[in-house]
Amino acid sequence: MSSKPSKTLTKAKGFKKSKTGTYLSIGTTAFGALSTLKQVKKARAEHDTLKLVDAVVSAAAIVTGIAILVRELKRIGDDDVLLG
Repeated sequence: MSSKPSKTLTKAKGFKKSKTGTYLSIGTTAFGALSTLKQVKKARAEHDTLKLVDAVVSAAAIVTGIAILVRELKRIGDDDVLLG
């Protein structure tokens, strides 16, 4: 058995740094925003300030995460590992 990784395995490992992988990460991060919105609504309905603060911090983390992924997407440009 060869210790050198196969071409397919190398492409699979590079998926996360591809445009497709980055789009997938943005989508899953945005999907997390749905549960955060539910958390905000529930906290407001219960007048629970601590839960509301938690939801706002979670929302800020989601926004920051998406911003980082969008920046990474711009950096990838034409250097997409799955295309090359």
